[in-house]
Amino acid sequence: MISALVAGLATIMPKTSKNKLTETDLYQPIHQYLVEQGYTVRSEVADCDIAAARNGELIVIELKRSFNTALLIQAARRQRAADSVYVAVPRPKRSHRWNDIKHLLRRLELGLIFVSFRRKKSTIDVVFHPLPFQRKRRKRAKQAILTEMAGRSGDFNQGGSTRRKLVTAYREKAIHIACCLEGRGPFSPRELRARGTAPNTQSILYSDFYGWFERVAPGLYSLRRKGLAELEDYPELVDHYRAQLQETPSGRAVS
Repeated sequence: MISALVAGLATIMPKTSKNKLTETDLYQPIHQYLVEQGYTVRSEVADCDIAAARNGELIVIELKRSFNTALLIQAARRQRAADSVYVAVPRPKRSHRWNDIKHLLRRLELGLIFVSFRRKKSTIDVVFHPLPFQRKRRKRAKQAILTEMAGRSGDFNQGGSTRRKLVTAYREKAIHIACCLEGRGPFSPRELRARGTAPNTQSILYSDFYGWFERVAPGLYSLRRKGLAELEDYPELVDHYRAQLQETPSGRAVS
């Protein structure tokens, strides 16, 4: 079994201030830490930032001031030769982004090292070692995606959209209801379901998440001006439901 760095913390004297931190500043603390673990350490060997050997085992560590794609590419290349590959960066501030980065590194079977610089000390923290990744599928997450896909009648979004309002299954159901009410209502949830709207039509009308619907009498709802205006944001989907409403399954015009 391939051995790895001993997990834990090592405290070493830094040679620089955090404000002037460079990749080379990361080298000395990590070099000293590896030497203390019994490794023979050399820098810049065959494009490797740090190469460390012990009992026939080769460890490579790639250094970067911040996490980026170039770091991942370099580390992945080193996996062709090394027994274990780590990436080392200055300790970042806590953020949800780093939860995703850690997951990515584990999937790539890379180790992670943080270097902290505080006053007259630098701390080496081996966050995790490169280990075989066991992929675990989450059944709930998979089912949620499949359910969302099944709830959409077509593909009314553009992949990669960031500024457009996305058509989710819930929004599509609300649009369908709005199209039924457009120029026809008020209707009750039961009457709307008879025209093909979703089983949870009553819940959508009651919660009125988008501010489109108005309760005009007990059990009766109509479309607000806001809802009518915002239908223009979804022309393809609105045309789809308007065409569908031209006739009922029996072929009779919908009143």
